[in-house]
Amino acid sequence: MTSRIPRDSRLRLVRPRPLAAAPRAMNQRRSRRPAPRPPEGTPAPAELAGMARSRLAGAARVARWADAALRPGKGNATSDGKATLADATAEWAGRELGLTSAQVRAEWDTARLAGLVEVHGDSARPGWRLRAWDRDDTAVLRGWVALFDAWSLAHPEPAGHEPAAVAEVVSAMPQVLSFLQLSAGPVPVEQLLDLLQQRVGELRTERCEIPYGPQREPASPPAPGTASPAGAVSADAGPEGAEPAEAGPKDAELAPLLDWALHALASVGALTYGAGQATLTPLGSWAVWVKLEQICVAAQSPAGNIEAAAEDMLRGCAQLRPNAARAEYRAWLAARPVGSAVTELLDAARGEDALLRGLAFEALRVVGAPAEPDVRAVLDESTLRPYALLWLAEHDGADPEDAHEVLTREEATWLWVDTAAAVADHGEAPLLVRHLESAVQPTVPALLDEVRAVGHPRTVQVLVALAAAHPDPALAKAVRRAAFQVHTGGS
Repeated sequence: MTSRIPRDSRLRLVRPRPLAAAPRAMNQRRSRRPAPRPPEGTPAPAELAGMARSRLAGAARVARWADAALRPGKGNATSDGKATLADATAEWAGRELGLTSAQVRAEWDTARLAGLVEVHGDSARPGWRLRAWDRDDTAVLRGWVALFDAWSLAHPEPAGHEPAAVAEVVSAMPQVLSFLQLSAGPVPVEQLLDLLQQRVGELRTERCEIPYGPQREPASPPAPGTASPAGAVSADAGPEGAEPAEAGPKDAELAPLLDWALHALASVGALTYGAGQATLTPLGSWAVWVKLEQICVAAQSPAGNIEAAAEDMLRGCAQLRPNAARAEYRAWLAARPVGSAVTELLDAARGEDALLRGLAFEALRVVGAPAEPDVRAVLDESTLRPYALLWLAEHDGADPEDAHEVLTREEATWLWVDTAAAVADHGEAPLLVRHLESAVQPTVPALLDEVRAVGHPRTVQVLVALAAAHPDPALAKAVRRAAFQVHTGGS
């Protein structure tokens, strides 16, 4: 006969893995979609990364100086808590680096936009990209793309223009860049101006914008039987009775803004601009191609992710591998304002599906810093608190493998149950069994005691599913007993 007393070796868990790795168990199936290839002639990633390093060399130099000179207790980088260098700090850096204060400030701003420096309140620290700058080509390219996305901040707009007009040009520039990428060569500025004028006109039409200025009343038709005066022409008609021209932005209004946009994009290394024409650089062409591919991939997904609501988009990404899912998140986010996108993702995270909760915070990691205030605002919600704490820890520079250390034992147990619920609902039995490895408790009895106490609404279902899936009869019996005790309110 075999003993019915469980042996300790069977009830002891293996070394705990970070909880941050647990939600990834649902994303390990391979995507059937082949990886798209960049256009012929695009440099290799290593060569593109070399170009990005060269472009951002000054920013990286200033960021490294700040890392060494502005450590806690050595100084304060910012003067107003808004990522603006203090005068004394800029002069100090200029003396040590052989730069003027203006150059230091410009490189500091570039480093901040590229993620080489992260500013939190009145303190600054090096971003994770700076740590990986010399060894990780992907981190370098992501840093340059972040700068490319912020081109309108890297080069101030000219004075004397309405903010609405500047915003229209910024919104219309992706189409201009797409045209440059498809042209694969120099394009005359006049042609780009025509395209910009057309796109801004479309944006105003979509808003049903009424043209500014006095509008002439339409001419009254002549009374029946009355002839029009000889040579009279409708007030709205053009020469020789031509149709009136449609109201739209004028060249004089958009030309200086296009000039600003092209200079700004040239300043970040996305294109060359001169002699009345513009040409995308290899870096710029690659970045535009990547963004077009992201949009195309999302548009071709079964769920139609670009136009879908956040919940449907997350469900459409559930079976994708992490890199493919992040590409979908980026395309979905690019199609809507950041504020409303973050709100929609958090609303999806509040639902009953634990898998969508984890995926929503993965999408918020793609959003980055703009989502921080909204994520901090949900710390008081017990359902979202563990996810928000992990998000904030990673955002503040913690290694993803160590971010779980910010959770209390109770919060970690609650997150373990929530993640197990996602695996039970959407995964396979072996995944649920392997999920035991991510628990912080050293043994199954300790885990069951704390799971019973944490009060997660899905505790019973998780324990029943785990008992049914586990191949060890003794452990399965202990888990079923715990599920019954939670169900009946026993101890």
